[in-house]
Amino acid sequence: MSKALRLSGLAAALLLSACQMVGPDYHTPQEAALNRADLQGSLAEGDSNVVSAPVPQDWWKLYHDPRLDALVRQAMASNTDLRVAAANIARSRAQIEQAQAEGGFDFNAKAEAQRLQESGEAFLMTEKLPVDNLGSASLNLSYQFDLWGTLKRGIEAARASADATQAAADTARITVVADVVRAYTQVCAANEEYEIARHSLELQQEGVQLTQRLRDAGRGDETQVTRSETQYKSLGAELPRYQASRQAGLYKLSMLLATPVAQLPADVANCAELPRINQLMPVGDGAALLKRRPDIRQAERRLAAATANIGVATGQLYPDISIGATVGTVGILDDLGHPATNRWGIGPLINWNVPTNGARARIRETEASTQAALANFDGVVLNAIRETQTGLAQYAALLQRRDALADAEQSAQQAADQTHQFFRAGRASFLADLQATRTYTDVRGQLAAANTQVAMEQINLFLALGGGWESARQVPSAR
Repeated sequence: MSKALRLSGLAAALLLSACQMVGPDYHTPQEAALNRADLQGSLAEGDSNVVSAPVPQDWWKLYHDPRLDALVRQAMASNTDLRVAAANIARSRAQIEQAQAEGGFDFNAKAEAQRLQESGEAFLMTEKLPVDNLGSASLNLSYQFDLWGTLKRGIEAARASADATQAAADTARITVVADVVRAYTQVCAANEEYEIARHSLELQQEGVQLTQRLRDAGRGDETQVTRSETQYKSLGAELPRYQASRQAGLYKLSMLLATPVAQLPADVANCAELPRINQLMPVGDGAALLKRRPDIRQAERRLAAATANIGVATGQLYPDISIGATVGTVGILDDLGHPATNRWGIGPLINWNVPTNGARARIRETEASTQAALANFDGVVLNAIRETQTGLAQYAALLQRRDALADAEQSAQQAADQTHQFFRAGRASFLADLQATRTYTDVRGQLAAANTQVAMEQINLFLALGGGWESARQVPSAR
């Protein structure tokens, strides 16, 4: 037995000395778009509407709206997409454990008993063997050597895939936050614009009544009445649109928070003031953006997993070698455990599926998958920059339009005030006074819509900047 142990020890030493890692070691490719110098600089250079300050983790708190904060917290705790993401993370962690369990020590025990009629000819005997009760019991212990690093590459791939799954969950979190803020903003904007439209409708109704009185007094005609009634009906037709927009926002919040509309906070449905950020938008710089966006991290981790899979496929070209030991007893059931029935063995075990063209084709397949993952990684990086730069350009344009409408609203208000003073002094007709007030109300409606567009674009910009997942990880229910 000592000679066998020495031989086994020598074989193990030779095997361990041959250990090496097949396949390429992963590192971020130098030629990847992530490393381009032109993508690392300022995002806000020459833009006075934003500032190159770090993007806050809880960016929605810049609105200083406790109702909105509560909605975001509830969504983080109960949103169905985040529950799916949490389950995917748990699955990916189990896959890591499964990969780590491959190779190494393996132990199994086996025992059986049966009444058996053996074949005499199988033992080169011509007579019939007697029927008897036979049994066996054995313990087997083996250790598989990861000579080529195949198992380690599998663990690398599993860990990289788990990181990618975590990044996908972070993307889901920032998307849910943005959707909650967007739905809440939609409800507030719809209520605000509805009130402006309703006031404009009331003014138009007064205009209809005035034209009717002028017609009846012989100072107007039916055409003026018809025109005024047409405008009134046209304005009235807009009111259901705002009501539908409000309900759509509430339904979206209901879905995001996984709660019935009736159970949403009552003051949410009655919100009539658009949430605003009373400071310049913090956007950071390109380098921070590329580090922060979880979709970029997801693409990079997928590239790492694809690279590790090259090593897994390459390892299939080489034999699996392990060392094992077995001890047991085989024989007639009543004699089990006696010296004549005992058996044991120890030694190296080699299992080698001779490589075929299919095995080498799998290596080429994984190499091609790595190239595809690199191209996808570059595409995600470039798209992140495009989304952010496009969002900044659109945000600047919407701010300019909003500011122009704000000036127009001030002018319209001034004109309405002056016309009303002339009317009270008898220097302008009531119809002129009504028309000036209606014009002012119309411009107010346009300004409210412009403010809504600015608010929505701010949300889109924060989403493009990729902020918000850091704090979301701290919510226990979202893990």
